[in-house]
Amino acid sequence: MSRSKGDIAETKACEFLNSSGFKIIEQNFYAKKLGEIDIIATKEKTYHFIEVKSANNYEVAVNNITPTKLSKLKRSIDYYLQTKKLDVNFCIDVIIVVDEDIEFLENITL
Repeated sequence: MSRSKGDIAETKACEFLNSSGFKIIEQNFYAKKLGEIDIIATKEKTYHFIEVKSANNYEVAVNNITPTKLSKLKRSIDYYLQTKKLDVNFCIDVIIVVDEDIEFLENITL
């Protein structure tokens, strides 16, 4: 997927989150040598670390959420929490964007 398509998907994801009562804290947090966290948001005292996936269909997008990707994301989250000195409740979420459809998969596990 091209960078511009990814940016469009992230914009749609942020609009969805804002309209659902989330507060966007940060986008595209890069953890050195670990990876990137697409969106960091809060709602009801919980931090949500959100991976955004976009593709031509749902199945392709959801299959791009691999154990390796989730492992890198978890390490990036640990790095973020450590550098920001945060001790908070958090979960890992995924937003799938296919055309105009958005699917929010909340609190996925490794």
